[in-house]
Amino acid sequence: MTMQSWFTDAKLGIFLHWGVYAVRGIPESWSFYNGEITYENYMKQLDGFTASAYDPDAWARLFKAAGARYAVLTAKHHDGVALWDTAHSDLSVVKRSPAARDLVGPYADALRAHDLKVGLYFSHLDWSHPDYPFHTSEQFHAGPVVEDPEAWERFLTFHRGQLTELVESYAPDLLWFDGDWERPEELWRMAELRDRLMAMKSDLVVNSRLLGHGDYATPEQGAPITPPDGPWELCYTINDSWGYQARDHDHKPLSILIRTFVETISGGGNLLLDVGPREDGTIVPEQESRLRALGAWIGRNEPAVFGTIRGIPAGHVYAPTTLSTDRRTLYVFCYDPPRDSVTITGLASKVRRITALGSGEELTHRRFGGFDPVPGVLAIDAPSVADPQVTVLAVELDGEIELYRGEGRG
Repeated sequence: MTMQSWFTDAKLGIFLHWGVYAVRGIPESWSFYNGEITYENYMKQLDGFTASAYDPDAWARLFKAAGARYAVLTAKHHDGVALWDTAHSDLSVVKRSPAARDLVGPYADALRAHDLKVGLYFSHLDWSHPDYPFHTSEQFHAGPVVEDPEAWERFLTFHRGQLTELVESYAPDLLWFDGDWERPEELWRMAELRDRLMAMKSDLVVNSRLLGHGDYATPEQGAPITPPDGPWELCYTINDSWGYQARDHDHKPLSILIRTFVETISGGGNLLLDVGPREDGTIVPEQESRLRALGAWIGRNEPAVFGTIRGIPAGHVYAPTTLSTDRRTLYVFCYDPPRDSVTITGLASKVRRITALGSGEELTHRRFGGFDPVPGVLAIDAPSVADPQVTVLAVELDGEIELYRGEGRG
């Protein structure tokens, strides 16, 4: 399967969990599925969903300032409430809430106006649709389901119909699927679905939640110790919640967000950083300020972020790294301000120059030990001024990087 080059170099996307669950500030869909609230009371939130301060251009400008290259909006979560005027159901904010308008179209237009790629989240399952077999956790765990093939075919027609609306109406660059776990692949017929989507838009990127028919992996809430071999994306919340929850004040420090971003891109992935707008469409100040601060750090260190690939294997340097796509510059991310030399082992390439990004200070360096063919240790003197968050060293090489991983002679 091909992967569009824009995605592999995007590095940062913004995830938007926005829906009726923001009215009461409760977990999106899961709150009624797990019995924390009745389905009827959950759906009463439709009456309070206004989108009264929704400004998609302000969203796009903020995401651009954060250094993001794409965003993903929850067009429909597991609760089945659509943010667009779907013809396949009356369960939408257009027909059933004071918002009373399409919210997906203005989002897509605003992102494109600011040169951001458009992503849409879509849940396969639908815990409101009468032909979907499960609507609560209790039902799901009650035992084997008695299949109703006719009902399932009606549901698939609905499922495919809504996806066709999204692709034909908004031409997303990326579809972010979720909710594939309750039914097996042979019922979902995911290979058939992928073929259908690609026939509508051949350059569409789709995530892994197609039961083996997606383009990239989607770990959540922590960078994997061993990154996936192929393209991947870490989904990560700024606080502890996906959607807006007023009681959740546990926003992660900027230092943790930047370090998580660094861990992700050094392993060849993208960070999909989540925000949860209020029901009116505004983003809380604690999340906005962190996005802007992350963008400021990316701006100071942009060459180490964009136009790079995953870094060198662990053990050569005790820090995350990335490599320029031409493999002629190694970027080293120092979490703590370097107080002494930063050392790299097994770097066989000749070094042309080393600088600290942000300040541009050229750093002195020398090699210790080594003999042919063992290159010894490259020691880089600490910069005089460290970045307030993560200091990045750019090691420019005379040719493509060469690493020595053999054993020396005694």
